Amino acid sequence: MNNQREKLSSRLGFILLSAGCAIGLGNVWKFPWLVGQNGGAFFVLIYLVFLIAMGVPIMTMEFAVGRAAQRSPARMYHAVTPQKKGWRVHGYASLIGIIMLMMFYTMVAGWMLYYFVETVNGCFIGLENAAVGEKFGAFTGDWLSMTFYMVVVTVLCFAILSLGVQKGLEKVTKYMMLALLAIMIFLAVYTISLEGGIEGLKFYLVPNVDSFMKDPLTVITNAMNQSFFTLSIGIGSMAIFGSYIGKDRALMGEAVNVAVLDTFVAITAGLIIFPACFALNNGNVDAGPPLIFITLSNVFAQMGPILGRIVGGFFFLFLSFAALSTVLAVFEAIVACIMEMTGWSRKKTCFIGCIGMCVLALPAILGFNVLSGINLMGVPGKNIMDFEDFIVSNCLLPLGSLVFVLYCTWSKHGWGWKKFTEEANTGKGLKVPSWLYYYCKFALPVIILFLFGFGIFSIYKEPIMALFA
Repeated sequence: MNNQREKLSSRLGFILLSAGCAIGLGNVWKFPWLVGQNGGAFFVLIYLVFLIAMGVPIMTMEFAVGRAAQRSPARMYHAVTPQKKGWRVHGYASLIGIIMLMMFYTMVAGWMLYYFVETVNGCFIGLENAAVGEKFGAFTGDWLSMTFYMVVVTVLCFAILSLGVQKGLEKVTKYMMLALLAIMIFLAVYTISLEGGIEGLKFYLVPNVDSFMKDPLTVITNAMNQSFFTLSIGIGSMAIFGSYIGKDRALMGEAVNVAVLDTFVAITAGLIIFPACFALNNGNVDAGPPLIFITLSNVFAQMGPILGRIVGGFFFLFLSFAALSTVLAVFEAIVACIMEMTGWSRKKTCFIGCIGMCVLALPAILGFNVLSGINLMGVPGKNIMDFEDFIVSNCLLPLGSLVFVLYCTWSKHGWGWKKFTEEANTGKGLKVPSWLYYYCKFALPVIILFLFGFGIFSIYKEPIMALFA
């Protein structure tokens, strides 16, 4: 095995890879809906404040630990503070977290490919709204079809990673992310130009005082929650890219660049969705998967046999790129961990990892059909994918972020603020200011714990309230 650590060839590659990891399907099927339902531009403003106040500092910490360690998430604490072994638990928990994330995300990425193929082939043309919904149900009920598309995604991504960091991961992600941005701009311009599209734009971005004042605490909490989870911080998926870059750039500036690109994609997704829904679907906008697979598929079907295929095809191609960029980035973190822990070559790791991931993704797939009766959360209507998502999004991401914050601010028990800022501020660009220390050490952990508790409460609200009834 070659022990020389691979590096990214350019700063652009680092930014696009990190942004590709952060840019996920939640940017498309959750953020626009939250904006529309929570006061429009008021929500965006609050979201940006919390993105700067929470997301950027934690991402900077994760980048710094990764760059200082020059190791994978599983071994980063071994390298940075070898004498403080307790932190290593988080390194291994990060590996478990990114594997569990891919156990259902590869399936969802497969959905995007399926809908791209079906849309281009005109399979939704002429279908009524109910029939479009039935098609999604029929697909998720067919475990063989879902498995096929999941395997396509998994094999494709591991094949790319087997070529190496520069020749495979960086090269492919660069082209894919640039194509994603170009497709989004084209779709946004087109949907806004539709008759009725401007009304959707107003609904999306014009400040809605009544909507905000109806429940300002919920609006603020939703903005805080989205700003935290949108960057995929806390489980080492950003630390791995920190380990692949040099020390010529300060890391807070790079974190800001990633956050800006992530936000651009999220906001632009709304510029596509709301004008289209107002122009062709009477302004009806759902949240989550129904927005993508039912509402928008019906919108594209109404555009006609030719235009519907073109616009819908581009839209699901954009979604496929968004999903694949995340899968590639997280798979790379898994591959790096396994290579360091086993000493295997990259190609051997990708081959065995591909087989293992295909097997591990089966429970989420079967949870929609064969194993649909299994409910591991104790909440009605939840399946195996929901359970896996709960463990990653509601537990490992916030608690992992808390670990990074404590590690970078505790001098006695962790890495400490001095060493963290020395690493983060090495190079040109935006530096971590010294006054941020007290905020990060005392306020940020409280905010993270609040979000963790809020996430648990939002899911188990009814049984918790029943205890006090």
